[in-house]
Amino acid sequence: MLRTMGTQQDVDAGLVAALRGGDPDAGVQLVERYGERLYRLAMRVTGTRDDAEEVAQSALVTAVRLIDTFKGDSSFGSWIERLAAGVAFRTLSRRPRPAAEISLDDVLPRLDGGGRHFEPMSDWSARIDTSELQGELHQALTAAIDALPSDYRVPLVLHDVEGMSNGDIAEALGIGPGAVRARVHRARLFLRKRLSDQLAPA
Repeated sequence: MLRTMGTQQDVDAGLVAALRGGDPDAGVQLVERYGERLYRLAMRVTGTRDDAEEVAQSALVTAVRLIDTFKGDSSFGSWIERLAAGVAFRTLSRRPRPAAEISLDDVLPRLDGGGRHFEPMSDWSARIDTSELQGELHQALTAAIDALPSDYRVPLVLHDVEGMSNGDIAEALGIGPGAVRARVHRARLFLRKRLSDQLAPA
């Protein structure tokens, strides 16, 4: 019988039961159902195929090992994605830091006492639909995300690209929901500032 979670049925109830029961085919089912999904998440976070493959494999192995800790408070899919997000974050954090890593305080737009921009940024949004800007925008956005320190890059990618909730991100990264909100906000400000500087009309 499928476990009902609000109006959402956990379609993975059979898979979870098989994993808990030590079914030899359960691991294969797990890889087939979630391997590619976890790889894509890890690729967006880490940016490299080797790391993404390692993260996905590690998350799948961890899910099998820790299956008895899955309480069913959320869907199994959300649970295993949080595992993968945590592994991806730790993988990214272990990379050697660039000698000249940016400080967000040095590059973020200045704010007034109310948290509003003290110095307005150039508005390049009117050009967003022009075909010549599309490739430039993609390159600039990718470069800006890559320039973020891992503490800010990972929450931003998980929230704005993967659509994970603040609570799920907080659990995956071992920080509070308030810290997630603050880091996502600051990361967005950095991206806006970087894109404003690079894409504003000359």
